[in-house]
Amino acid sequence: MPVDPMLQPLVAGFAVEAQEVIQKVTMDLLELEREGLENDALAKIYTRLGRHLHTLKGSAASLGLQDLGDIAHKLEDALAPLKAHTQKMPRPVVDVLLHGLDLFMLRAQAHADGRGDYLPDPAAALAQLVAAAPPPEESAVLPGGGFAQVAPDTASAPAASAVVSAPVSVLSEAPAAPEPSGESADAGWRVSANQVTSLMREVERLREVRLRVEERSRELERVSTLLAKQGLLAETAEARTLLSGTGRSLRTDGEETSDVVDALEDGLKAITTRPTRTILDPLQRMVRDLSRQLGKEARLSVVGAEVSLDRRLLEKLQGALVHILRNAVDHGLEMPAEREKAGKHHEGALTLRVEQQGNLLYLEASDDGRGIDLQQVRKAAEKRGLVTAEEAARLNDNQVRDLIFSEGFSTRSDVTDTSGRGVGLDAVRATVESLQGRIEVASTRGQGTRFVLTLPVDLGSSPVLMVRALEQFVGLPMLAVESTQLARADMLRVGKRRAHMEYQGQLLPVVDLGARLGLRASSPPAEGQPLLIVQSGGKRVALGVDAVVGDRDLVIRPLPSEVRDVAAWQGAATLSRGELLLILRPDWVVSDSEKVSVSAVSRRALVVDDSLTARALHRAMLEAGGFQVHLAASGARALERLQADTYDVVICDLDMEEMDGIELIARLRENKDTRTLPVILVSAHDTQVARDRGLASGADGFLSKRECAAGRLLSEVLDVMSRRGSRA
Repeated sequence: MPVDPMLQPLVAGFAVEAQEVIQKVTMDLLELEREGLENDALAKIYTRLGRHLHTLKGSAASLGLQDLGDIAHKLEDALAPLKAHTQKMPRPVVDVLLHGLDLFMLRAQAHADGRGDYLPDPAAALAQLVAAAPPPEESAVLPGGGFAQVAPDTASAPAASAVVSAPVSVLSEAPAAPEPSGESADAGWRVSANQVTSLMREVERLREVRLRVEERSRELERVSTLLAKQGLLAETAEARTLLSGTGRSLRTDGEETSDVVDALEDGLKAITTRPTRTILDPLQRMVRDLSRQLGKEARLSVVGAEVSLDRRLLEKLQGALVHILRNAVDHGLEMPAEREKAGKHHEGALTLRVEQQGNLLYLEASDDGRGIDLQQVRKAAEKRGLVTAEEAARLNDNQVRDLIFSEGFSTRSDVTDTSGRGVGLDAVRATVESLQGRIEVASTRGQGTRFVLTLPVDLGSSPVLMVRALEQFVGLPMLAVESTQLARADMLRVGKRRAHMEYQGQLLPVVDLGARLGLRASSPPAEGQPLLIVQSGGKRVALGVDAVVGDRDLVIRPLPSEVRDVAAWQGAATLSRGELLLILRPDWVVSDSEKVSVSAVSRRALVVDDSLTARALHRAMLEAGGFQVHLAASGARALERLQADTYDVVICDLDMEEMDGIELIARLRENKDTRTLPVILVSAHDTQVARDRGLASGADGFLSKRECAAGRLLSEVLDVMSRRGSRA
């Protein structure tokens, strides 16, 4: 069947992607022929093979290439019994699978060249492929995926060799690909991804230079203003004229530099990105065909298809989205009659939502189906040996939902064309984690399921709104900020627990950024205080800040690996003078902050560190342990906090410029109110000298920052508090 002309460019891209996947599968098959592999190693390779073949099948189906889907399914059948027994793969079976891959790739390339309608039916080749008899005394894969022991028979070898050559002969009848008309096929440059990435880094450097030029221009304006305040003195007239001219020239140069940087970045984005619709549009056909195959009705809606992303990222995400949607149609949506009986429309609704905020990409896939049956998930996990009955009984609802991502999990007892092999959602999570992202699932029984993929993207700059809370400057992705308001008494509704603001006919909760960051106690906004309307994932809040500094066009970088999981921050950017600006995660801003403020009022911790990143890391770990955490950027600020509030423990950096941890401990021990307050020193220097120096100063505990990043902080805090309590 010929390919839809609108999908032809995507088929060409699929052929390239399939070639890469098949190369990985080939290397794994060759590895399986080796002697001496441990069972764990064998299991990992078989799991990886299953994921790759499932991805090939799903991607082919999404483009309507049924012949390729059939080949991949037969290859899965051949692999299944070997995977189940975790055994070394016999060489004849490897031969059959490799030539099956040859058949797949040759046909994929023919479709990409527009020759798909000339291809003969692969049924005969497939029948030979799965029934191929291996050489004597080897296990053979039968059409149903089982095994047979072949008796020694010299006649079997020719049969096998005939099958081996079959994939090539199948395509030998197809006509040669037509030569492209018009532009020459080699009219362009072959450029590696590393070269493009290197050029992107240089553009980012140029953008930083532009920021510095803007800063120098502002400095010149300040100098001119200072001279003007001295009066129109003859002695300064020449200097003022020179400065004024230099300032104008510098502004012009800065504007031209900005235009060059923007043009370079736009050009690079045009080369390296493409709209998400290029992978989302084919999924409409896949959903339609799959639902008809299963006797169901479904419609896919796509929101945000115009967002452009790195081509490499899109290619890796395509397979994951195929798995999620096939899973939603197969497992999530009910049959039409069942839906109508439940009061739903007979046609199931699937939605894909794409949103980018700064350097974070949010992909949400939802359905209005039956939802996840937690009891069924528990039983399936027990049956497949993923958990014991006792372990399953102890799991909470979220943990049970996470079981669907486990390797080998499936609620199907039989294998169908769409499911039952236990590699779909497992492959999705593996893909997302390989991209440094995360996947979450939420489900309501009878109402539907929602998968949310959060992924970092690092292509180009993003508009960021810079704000201040007390002395801390932070950034917010501009795409998450709907508007800025000034607080007025007539728009606020202040209750006992929190304030709300009237906005477009809604009451939005007011969140104090200073309190959310642990810098101060929460309080209602003052008259005229800036309030930012921040939205993420369908939620909105009014975020109270002390000042709006302005917008910046910045490159947001991921945080170091040891602090990447801190919930508040999605990355960091560098300002014109080299200062680090942390960028808030909009989803963290709009999340329910009351859980933090009321969860553990009996245990309070004060974190003292001149590094904002370190304070954020310590705060996240302590809050996870049930502490209410306040922060201080210096020893002097910590002493002020201790005069106004009481704490159960202090975590303090050993080396700070204004007042180091040793001096702070000395001041605390001099005061009768804080003399017995537990103090833990934290240092970037993981040496015995630093440890001895810290403990000798009167600290109750000492941790290196590496130990904190490894999760030792909370246990050390609880241990120190326990020891202090016993001594008291």
